[in-house]
Amino acid sequence: MSYTAEDLIVTKRDGGSLTADQIEWLIAAYTDGSIPDYQMAAMAMAILLNGMDREELTVLTSAMLRSGDILDFSDLAIPKVDKHSTGGVGDKISIPLAPMVASCGVAIPMMSGRGLAHTGGTLDKLESIPGFTTELDVDRFRSILTDHGLVMAGQSETMVPADKKLYALRDVTGTVPSIPLISASIMSKKLAEGLDGLVLDVKTGSGAAMRALADSRELARTMVDIGTGSGVETVALITSMEQPLGIEVGNANEIAESIAVLHGDGPSDVTELTMVLGEVMLELARIDGGRARLEEAIASGAALQKFIEVTQAHGGDVSVIEDPGLLATAPLEATIEAPGDGYVTHCDALTIGIAATNLGAGRVKKDDVIDPGVGISVLAKIGEHVAAGQPLASVRYSDESLWAANQADLASAWTISGTHLAPPTLIIDRID
Repeated sequence: MSYTAEDLIVTKRDGGSLTADQIEWLIAAYTDGSIPDYQMAAMAMAILLNGMDREELTVLTSAMLRSGDILDFSDLAIPKVDKHSTGGVGDKISIPLAPMVASCGVAIPMMSGRGLAHTGGTLDKLESIPGFTTELDVDRFRSILTDHGLVMAGQSETMVPADKKLYALRDVTGTVPSIPLISASIMSKKLAEGLDGLVLDVKTGSGAAMRALADSRELARTMVDIGTGSGVETVALITSMEQPLGIEVGNANEIAESIAVLHGDGPSDVTELTMVLGEVMLELARIDGGRARLEEAIASGAALQKFIEVTQAHGGDVSVIEDPGLLATAPLEATIEAPGDGYVTHCDALTIGIAATNLGAGRVKKDDVIDPGVGISVLAKIGEHVAAGQPLASVRYSDESLWAANQADLASAWTISGTHLAPPTLIIDRID
């Protein structure tokens, strides 16, 4: 049957349900360019406001999955497991995690995304390594995975193209925090990878797409059901995003922090979450050893060497891994200082993420070019005692006018009080 985008938008705007035929037509027409961005943006907003029922979501995920190539790695003898995060501020976990787990004998066909709204993207971070290519065709994707047990790429023109278009559109149209759109986006990519198992890191809190814990649980449950219903063993961890992960927020600086984790001296929260997610990945791969095996991959240098090998396979300059001081750094620097003595009771991930984005570490408009050297170092977090004048953050930026426009907002991310508050629990729940 033939439909019009306007009719489908009106149906969903008014709270109605779309049929399977209508959803399949919508995704096919958007993918081939028959439906323009402005109409799909209206549909995304209607979905955000009115949701989708389980049948609609199943069809949407399937239609997006079938919009391009579905990979088959059944010829690889080792287990194939991936991890995906719903996105957060300072969330660079995939970068140390993937080589760590791959060095333990797991094949990881990691298809990642770019930054969404105030949250950073794995691809943008990897591309701050000079020469690192994340846009691979299917043959090169397979070749790197076969040779190294790990590939870290985005969607090619033929791999889930519907999501590639919609993902970028959601980033700049205020339609990121939608459970159906997040679920269909993530799971269409992951189901296209030919996986045996999948671990999902579902963020909750200020800097997450889902700020309320109940919404994060619903998102986790929805994606786990989609995965297991499609024959992929899927586990979700719900983790805190009330404050940034680690110290660094940006792109090149987050690569440097990831390299520190692979050397065994990264921030405690980043290291802990990396280890816990790695344990679940090994569990799904049916590989014994758990944390001890992951710690050995760090201690022996195997995980770092895997990252070097994979970077080289992607065309990246490995000298910046060997010497992170060679990574891009913006030319200007400023600090945010504590206004008085006391304990940090608030270190707002959302505010810090928005400031980093506005300074050039993310995209305000769809076609913005990211500055890899822009970054914020978070020097005081919840529960820590600070003295008046002590730096709360160090900021690297390239544009004085952007810093002037964002300085006050960034400073508002911290609250200093006389009352000590314990840091938020990092890992909140597990959903199978």
